[in-house]
Amino acid sequence: MIARAGFALAVVLIVAVSIGPLGYAVVTSLETGSALFTPGLWPETPTGTNYAAVFAEQPFARNILNSIAVAGGVVGMSLTLAVTAAFALARVSFRGRGLLLGTVLSVSMFPQVAVLSGMFLLIRSLGLYNSLPGLGLSYLMLTLPFTVWMLTTFVRQIPKEMEEAAIMDGAGPLTIIGRVFLPVLWPALVSTGLLAFIVAWNEFLFALTFTLTAETRTVPVAIALISGASAHELPWGRIMAASVIVTVPMVLLVLVFQRWIVSGLTAGAVKG
Repeated sequence: MIARAGFALAVVLIVAVSIGPLGYAVVTSLETGSALFTPGLWPETPTGTNYAAVFAEQPFARNILNSIAVAGGVVGMSLTLAVTAAFALARVSFRGRGLLLGTVLSVSMFPQVAVLSGMFLLIRSLGLYNSLPGLGLSYLMLTLPFTVWMLTTFVRQIPKEMEEAAIMDGAGPLTIIGRVFLPVLWPALVSTGLLAFIVAWNEFLFALTFTLTAETRTVPVAIALISGASAHELPWGRIMAASVIVTVPMVLLVLVFQRWIVSGLTAGAVKG
């Protein structure tokens, strides 16, 4: 009985900690004026003024489209490169393979600020400053290492008999990747792609440094730059409304693909 009560209490605490901030953001986004500082579980007079103001006072819809375009492009490029790299690292024997894989993983351990100046010079030299392709290039440094590492782990679990049968039928490497590996790797691709999408969607430092105009900013920077009528006034209602707008789709995306995410993550932990 005590064990059940303790388990139930732990579940309640985990749910409260996980859902509490989002619930607070939703409640605050529906309040204006002095109601923002009135405690309560639900506003007395909920209003959508903050949501309308977010889109009226800045190009927030454009910022959302920018985030979708950059994050989607980065996920597509990361998965395309990671699948081919994972095939080479998991199936092709060559000297230094383990060292190369360790180097790929170690790249993701560098803090962003450590490579910020070098990445800035690279993007400026390529003429990609203040552009979405420039952001996508910088985000690859964040998403590509762990997508390569994760997909390499998944590819290693695929039975070699499938690959050998395809080779006996005259299939080349690209055919093996496209017709043998990809159908088996769908859960892994979904889980890895969603993690990469979330990383690119939430990235702030590169987006703040490599964009200059409101039309090229992504949603994290757009939210951070929301300002009030004066330097001492912070529009909490609009900030929370913008946060809800960009957070709820991520939550729904995870819920929709929950089955593939779980099966993909557990598949990499089970030896085939």
